[in-house]
Amino acid sequence: MIVETSRMLLRPVERCDVDDLVRLDSDPHVMAFVSGGIATPRSLVEEWVVPRAQAELRTGRGGLWTVIDRRYGVFLGWVSLRAPRHSRRPELELTYRLRREYWGRGLATEAAQIVTDLAFADLDAQRVFASATSTHAASRRVMEKLGMRICGIHVGDENAPGGFGEVEYDLFREDWQRRHQGWGASTDLTA
Repeated sequence: MIVETSRMLLRPVERCDVDDLVRLDSDPHVMAFVSGGIATPRSLVEEWVVPRAQAELRTGRGGLWTVIDRRYGVFLGWVSLRAPRHSRRPELELTYRLRREYWGRGLATEAAQIVTDLAFADLDAQRVFASATSTHAASRRVMEKLGMRICGIHVGDENAPGGFGEVEYDLFREDWQRRHQGWGASTDLTA
């Protein structure tokens, strides 16, 4: 699935994206709310992140899409949908990450909206959820703009960056449909 908007192109992650993914995850500001600022090792990106994302795309249960600036062809970051490993429910987890110099422009919200629409319209998800460190206001705003609501607070999570807990948000198919009435039954983002 490749999707183009006026500002971006979303395309499935490829092996040629490894350098960009590693560079993104090497920025301590980008990783501050993910791993406490610790970079993701290149070997993990090469041997696990990219192959897993490609496998998820093949099975039709999610995947990872690179977000490319449509005008200049520059790598901006990525957005993903992933089926939880320990759940049999028709739900997908939404995650996203952008290069720091592109924060605050609505790009994360735009990319997240595209794959959220895909999850409900074409992947038969009944629920899409996402989480963020409780202090990560920008990421929480993205979730709220998608129509997600808080469904869980994990207080005092010692594994969370900075020792703060995580907040989980979710959106159910029925709520998504209400938000999109008049748009048609399917956005058909698989073309």
